[in-house]
Amino acid sequence: MSRPLLIIQHVPHEGPGLLAGVLDRYSIPFQTVDLSRGTPYPDPRNYSAVITLGGPQSANDDTAVMLNELANIRTILQNNIPYLGICLGMQVLVKAAGGEVKPCTVKETGFSGPDGHPFTVDLTQEGIQDPLFNGLGTNLRVFQLHGETVMLNNAMTLLATGKTCAHQIVKAASRAYGIQSHFELTPQLLHSWLSIDNDLQAMDRGKLIDFFREIQSDYEKTGTTVLKNFLRIAQII
Repeated sequence: MSRPLLIIQHVPHEGPGLLAGVLDRYSIPFQTVDLSRGTPYPDPRNYSAVITLGGPQSANDDTAVMLNELANIRTILQNNIPYLGICLGMQVLVKAAGGEVKPCTVKETGFSGPDGHPFTVDLTQEGIQDPLFNGLGTNLRVFQLHGETVMLNNAMTLLATGKTCAHQIVKAASRAYGIQSHFELTPQLLHSWLSIDNDLQAMDRGKLIDFFREIQSDYEKTGTTVLKNFLRIAQII
């Protein structure tokens, strides 16, 4: 039997979203571990790949849980284990790989920036050539929910940029990726976050739901394509 894929959660309400549906569709075995429940981080060497999701914590937290997570990501990098980090999952990747995590000059929240224009990310030349984005365009609509951003070191590659926070998608090793935005978003996740997150609660709930409904088909296509490409890079499909 093939080794399962590991999904790391940081809080119960930040689940895998549409990722779980894709894994089920391809009958890929996976294990989900929620670190907020006190479950230990399992040895990543026992898994075919690791996907790390978002959460309210910071990669700079001086807690035993965060320090242990960073140590495990270093193990992932040392052993060339395929890794995909989303939001906080990107930030812990960069931190573990020797980069920095720092507050955003302006928080990115929702589907649009302070100027009212939709959040998008633009692939760099390296991003255009990377197999993670096969079948996609060079400009992608995204949903954001973060107050911190990353600074890269010379060993990392910037794959996509954004207008407000420049470093949006990064590559820290040949098969280790980090994406700042939430491409795993589903209507269920959005409704859950609207009931929990203070920054989202300060926004117009109806407009956020309507906006996502308008772009949902294209958004899910993008997220599904990215995940499939990652699974191909990881040689799982």
